[in-house]
Amino acid sequence: MIAWQMLRFAFGGLVANKVRSALTMLGVLIGVASVILLLAVGNGSSVAVKDSITSLGTNSLTVSSTAARGAAATAAKKLTVDDARALASATDTPAIKSVAPVVTSSGTALYGDISYQVGSIVGTYPAYFETANQKVAHGDYFTADDVLNSRKVAVIGSTTAKQLFDTEDPVGKKITIGGTPFTVTGVLQAKGSTGFNDPDDVVIAPLPTVQNAFTGFGSVNQILVQASSAETTTEAQSDITRILMGTHALKDASKLDFRISNQASLLTARESTTKTFTVLLGAVAAISLLVGGIGITNIMLVTVTERTKEIGIRKALGAPRAVILGQFLAESTLLSVVGAGLGVLAGLVGSHFKIVGIQPVVIPESVLGAFAIAVAIGLFFGSYPANRAAALRPIDALRHE
Repeated sequence: MIAWQMLRFAFGGLVANKVRSALTMLGVLIGVASVILLLAVGNGSSVAVKDSITSLGTNSLTVSSTAARGAAATAAKKLTVDDARALASATDTPAIKSVAPVVTSSGTALYGDISYQVGSIVGTYPAYFETANQKVAHGDYFTADDVLNSRKVAVIGSTTAKQLFDTEDPVGKKITIGGTPFTVTGVLQAKGSTGFNDPDDVVIAPLPTVQNAFTGFGSVNQILVQASSAETTTEAQSDITRILMGTHALKDASKLDFRISNQASLLTARESTTKTFTVLLGAVAAISLLVGGIGITNIMLVTVTERTKEIGIRKALGAPRAVILGQFLAESTLLSVVGAGLGVLAGLVGSHFKIVGIQPVVIPESVLGAFAIAVAIGLFFGSYPANRAAALRPIDALRHE
């Protein structure tokens, strides 16, 4: 009965000061919603990166050069098309299924009066599409014959197609990049943005065509290798190391000028980065909760000051310390509970919309944790004003102006 009366008085006190109570709850709402949304963005980023990496396939290997690093950079060799040919033509490498050298560039694509800065221009071999799990949704890939004859053909990503052609069919149309005309042979299936880059914003063309138009016939950025199966990736890595040590005239395996990455190692590195990113976002959001708690303290202190005479009258009529303490704690807790509940609702609704290109993925524990912490903050930050109210002497309270 006493608990019910305390809650009734607490609710009446909040209703009597609607604007002040609403502003305090807004602070808690923002704090809780921020925690849920920012952690959801971090988690969504992690999921997107994981999906992006695993979409390449568990049997994909990436060979990249380390020639630009260290004191021996001038003596080290960069990766070349000849390295890729050596890997592809080796007869004692059953673990290697296909090889695709890759060069990348950037440029502005023109179609009619439309100009668009393409995210990435990739020059490669047809094997790239299978190795990188790039499937054509419409049209077709370019062929080995297109590579041999340096034809000006290209397969474009769905984002590039949308920006240049909108609803028009791109297949068979010509686009111009850096003065070089390319005939579109196909449009890739959409993979979706990871938030940091858009894998669908790409133009993929035969390697010699891109080299002739953009990068020159020097080194390549990387070599993609597809192992015959997920179980043979370790064997494929050993074969790649052995062959490239031969083409680079290396004797010491501890002084390699290239690095081989599999999807597992990439995933581990990216997960570590996104975990740090999520923790950072959570810490920033936690500050909002702390600010909301300080707001509760300020509001409750003002409330105690304004209602000093009321407290004095109630104590003079025999209200015990516990009742006064309980009433003001109930008010601060109600503020945080209602604000936290609205914050949870706002966070869950907000998670249905993309934020900076990332689809948030709500962590259930963050919802429960943010709500519980908000309520605990209400109790903690409301305890000082409540204790101050309960400690007032009736005579002093009645004299207060």
